[in-house]
Amino acid sequence: MTGCVVLFPVAVTFFLTWWFVQFVDGFFSPLYAKLGVDIFGLGFLTSVVFIFLVGIFASSWLGATVFWVGEWFIKKMPFMKHIYSASKQISTAISPDQNTTAFKEVAIIRHPRIGEYAFGFITSSVVLQSDKGDEELCSVYVPTNHLYIGDIFLVNSEEVIRPNLSIREGIEIIVSGGMTMPQAIAPLERASHKNQSIRLDRIA
Repeated sequence: MTGCVVLFPVAVTFFLTWWFVQFVDGFFSPLYAKLGVDIFGLGFLTSVVFIFLVGIFASSWLGATVFWVGEWFIKKMPFMKHIYSASKQISTAISPDQNTTAFKEVAIIRHPRIGEYAFGFITSSVVLQSDKGDEELCSVYVPTNHLYIGDIFLVNSEEVIRPNLSIREGIEIIVSGGMTMPQAIAPLERASHKNQSIRLDRIA
């Protein structure tokens, strides 16, 4: 059992890596096969170079314009626009170059009842206007099936707990089923106060 426990994550890692290499290699391998070139890994390297060149082209003004026109056509299609919008939201959220459409912060809300909490991501904020006055609400996306399916809750901004976790750490916690959960989580306010007290102690 100890051997299985040790070898299982190693086997899964190598299996997924091998599957990924074969999957990416399959994009250009048929083209090389028609040319009579049979070198394993050449399609994978070509795919990596192609993705790199697409990234450089998309970073330029001309590339951004071309991709904007392409997005405009896709968003006009009835069924494809929903799939594209959802996948783009996820890719934007985990990309290193985050913008206003990405997940803002990791959030912890009380759900579904008192004493239980749920992990989520703050996506936007809205002001609810009522007879009692204006109330600022945070739109919290709580994934129920990894990242691409979830529920949206409007929670009072004062009741949202903002832990000292980055967006990437929050995604890792959800994807891993909570196995990467740190042993201690503190709100940002408490963490900032703790850092200030440490600095004051050092000065003293």
